[in-house]
Amino acid sequence: MELLKGKVAFITGGTRGIGFAIAKTYLENGATVVVCGSRKESAEKAVNELKKINKKFNIEGIYPDLTNYAEVEKAINDVAKKYKKIDILVNNAGVSARESIYSYDPKEFDSVMALNVNAVFYASKAVAPIMKANGGGVIINTSSMVSIYGQPAGCAYPTSKFAVNGMTKSLARELAPDKIRVNAVAPGVTDTDMVANLPEAMREGIKKTIPLGRIGTPDDVANAFLYLASDNASYVTGEILSVDGCARA
Repeated sequence: MELLKGKVAFITGGTRGIGFAIAKTYLENGATVVVCGSRKESAEKAVNELKKINKKFNIEGIYPDLTNYAEVEKAINDVAKKYKKIDILVNNAGVSARESIYSYDPKEFDSVMALNVNAVFYASKAVAPIMKANGGGVIINTSSMVSIYGQPAGCAYPTSKFAVNGMTKSLARELAPDKIRVNAVAPGVTDTDMVANLPEAMREGIKKTIPLGRIGTPDDVANAFLYLASDNASYVTGEILSVDGCARA
């Protein structure tokens, strides 16, 4: 059963890791997908990799500067004009850092906020009138386990994700009358490239902190995004869905 048949999805940060898994899962469930990459090369690579999985996938890649509202608005309007609608927005693009407060460059703090918070607002603002005119839609934001528990260094990242949670809940209330559902997914430790390259001893140590006894996969997280995008979640809005194996940072 294709849970997203006929839907059009716009995914930021969709060229690798969790975002790539979301794009793949949406395509497998009948959606048309537009992925945003940070560069032309990364966008084209993701499209080619997805086409290798299934040449019939309706997928394209673009590369707007997500920290520039004018570029984001133009990209979203262009996609809506081409496909006549946007049903699903996934705000997944983000950046992390682990610097101590004692050495944290304020400019680096600002850059984390620009992509992790401002870009979520920009895309949501641009897509909301399109969804409203189409009778509704779904916005799903990528949060994080550390938005709830914090982390011992790199305060910008958990701060930004805490802001994403607040934006999610606020927009859910504001946009509900327009039939636009807004939720977030808060992944725990996930087997993306960075985690996959850790020494095995370190990976085993991480597993011991997770009650389910394993590190999450991008597909675990993508399945949560699929549920929230589908009609199965038609009465779910304003939620921060943890996908972390009951881990605690």
